[in-house]
Amino acid sequence: MWTKELFGTDVYHLVSAFIIYSVLGWFVESIYMSFCNRRITNRGFAKGPFCPIYGFGGVVGYLILHPLAGSYVKLYFAGAILATVFEFLVGKLMVKLFGELWWDYNDKPCNYKGIICLESTIAWGFYAVIIICFLNGKVMHFIDVYSYEMGVRACKIVIVLGTIDFTYQLLQALHFNLADSRDKVLQLYEHFKTKWN
Repeated sequence: MWTKELFGTDVYHLVSAFIIYSVLGWFVESIYMSFCNRRITNRGFAKGPFCPIYGFGGVVGYLILHPLAGSYVKLYFAGAILATVFEFLVGKLMVKLFGELWWDYNDKPCNYKGIICLESTIAWGFYAVIIICFLNGKVMHFIDVYSYEMGVRACKIVIVLGTIDFTYQLLQALHFNLADSRDKVLQLYEHFKTKWN
């Protein structure tokens, strides 16, 4: 599975880049928001230092936009538009699923329903240029510094820990009570056991 190619890159490099961009995105946004809030702020949905939205954005953005690497202007505008559309769709999905948005641009000028704003759109364009023209090559080089076996092991560990962390936070956000669910499962088991004994 790890050596299978998708869009000209093997799964191992895509997953590794996803992880690196998720951590880098969390790091950059947490520092920025800590500065804005004047207190340490974790900008991830989960407890760990991981923002999958940046992982998806970095990898998918690279796959779609890397043909524009020769033109900074085209790349900038395409990246700004693509990321803004992505942010808008994720925001609408969050409101539909959770009834709330985990960011709020209502205090920013030129915003639309607090989901997207001009300031972020401008920033997304710069991120696209930085990632595609300067950062992605360094990320791929970093991935190749370690042995393939060690890298796959690290990817598996991060994916398992991230999935557990994300699932736990998702269940809490959906107000899913683990203790009540456990009790219901035990009651069903007892009922089933008495019926068949």
